[in-house]
Amino acid sequence: MESLPFQETRAEWGRRLALAAEPCPDDARGPRALLLAGEFLWPFEPLKRRFSTLEITTARHPRHVMLLPGFGAHPIRMRWMARQLEKAGHTAKKWGLGYNLGATADRFAKVEKRLLALFESKGEPIVLVGWSLGGVMARELAKKHPDKVAKVVTMGSPFSGSPRANNGWRAYQAIAGHRVDEPEIETDVKEKPPVETVAFWSPRDGVVAPKCACGKPGERDRAVALRCTHMGFVLSNEGVSALLSELDRA
Repeated sequence: MESLPFQETRAEWGRRLALAAEPCPDDARGPRALLLAGEFLWPFEPLKRRFSTLEITTARHPRHVMLLPGFGAHPIRMRWMARQLEKAGHTAKKWGLGYNLGATADRFAKVEKRLLALFESKGEPIVLVGWSLGGVMARELAKKHPDKVAKVVTMGSPFSGSPRANNGWRAYQAIAGHRVDEPEIETDVKEKPPVETVAFWSPRDGVVAPKCACGKPGERDRAVALRCTHMGFVLSNEGVSALLSELDRA
């Protein structure tokens, strides 16, 4: 939020808090409280990785990949994933914007500029891997620049169903400053990009309703079911293994 005089700042935060307090439609429900509570155990993910095996083989099809973090997350949350992709021979790049504080028009324009720069630098289409909100933004980038995107992989991204069928929409409206169902860019979020689009989803997701991350036929090309938490998409061996396999598909 821009620097504003005190009274204007107070009024703006009042508006944002009012957005967060809006009632939720009866047909929109996020994952159960028990699943949400499980998301707070994410600091134990590095320990859990010790009890499972992650086999990293040399990529058959090395890709240039841009990683887009989820809402409220910094690219550092995807750093471990990026390192595993690099070990396999892929090139993993950050989205270049720091924390993802909402899909505002300004933020979308900046990540669009980042995509164009990577395409120009690498000389070939980029694979977009978006976690949660990052995946929704990745789909929009692919719609606008299909010639510059090789594939989109979403990880627990709420692109289908009600945009309020998750446990983060109130925080989103307070921080981003707009309603989740009133994006600042002209789009139909459910519409599939004109490139290969793969949706990772999990019945153990405690943030986004599984059906919203899975999507319906026609909204994505394929859906891949995992058994991780929402945080586990980028922090677990299972999530990274699934992504490595996806990147190696011809």
